[in-house]
Amino acid sequence: MRKIAALTMVRNDDFFLGKWTEYYGKLLGKENLFIYFDGEDQQVPACADGCNVVVIPRVSGNVRISDKLRVNILSARAAELLKEYAMVIGTDVDEFLAVDPAIGVSLPEFLLQQDVKGHNSLSGLGCDVIYDQSDAPLDESLPLLAQRRSVLLSTRYTKTSVLCAPVQWGSGFHRTRKGDFHICKDLYLFHFGCADPSIIGQKQADADLVSRGWKRHLKKRRRLIDSLPCIKFRDWDEWTVKARKLQSCIRQPYIWNKPAMLNIRAKVRVPERFCKLF
Repeated sequence: MRKIAALTMVRNDDFFLGKWTEYYGKLLGKENLFIYFDGEDQQVPACADGCNVVVIPRVSGNVRISDKLRVNILSARAAELLKEYAMVIGTDVDEFLAVDPAIGVSLPEFLLQQDVKGHNSLSGLGCDVIYDQSDAPLDESLPLLAQRRSVLLSTRYTKTSVLCAPVQWGSGFHRTRKGDFHICKDLYLFHFGCADPSIIGQKQADADLVSRGWKRHLKKRRRLIDSLPCIKFRDWDEWTVKARKLQSCIRQPYIWNKPAMLNIRAKVRVPERFCKLF
């Protein structure tokens, strides 16, 4: 039977790791999840029980250097896993790859049905889930998309999340070093890094993250939240189609295999049918 694995690397983020293991564990089986803990000073939480866990020494360097080192570790593991698995999903713990429930198939069924000839990766359309001023704090006991419905369609999170061949990921899974994007219809990647200002605040107060160069990136996330009310809502069905077409055709001028979208900021509301997925 063809199988799919999922892997991630995490440091001190039990909230999203719990959601990540629950979601991908139900779809793929926890025995097919591979979790790297960045730093031996962490305690492995109970949500990782049944998964394949590796605790490694803290990856050193600033954010640019350490991100490359981390993804090199995960790319090497993915190459090994592809000897046994048909595909390997790679995401951060606050990212969830999902198929539109309207088509009536599960994520693994959908991925294994794709024609991957000529492709070393598959991508979902990037959906950056943003905190809205009317939103309550995130409740771990409730599905995430039942609590957050405002999304920016984002080129940054249209990532090469699924490897079909043993190639090298770029930092943060944003691209592969060899190959182009294949953005699948009905497939989405939801990112929750901007879903709650308290999460951003906790990271801004983390001296280790600040020393590694995260300050600028976290300020950018905060500004994104503040700018959200100024952006008008667009229709989900219309603009997910437009965004996928734009990102499939247009590339960043300085990095040919990273998608662009003519700087259009498209805010959409996630349809109700997605709200119980994770």
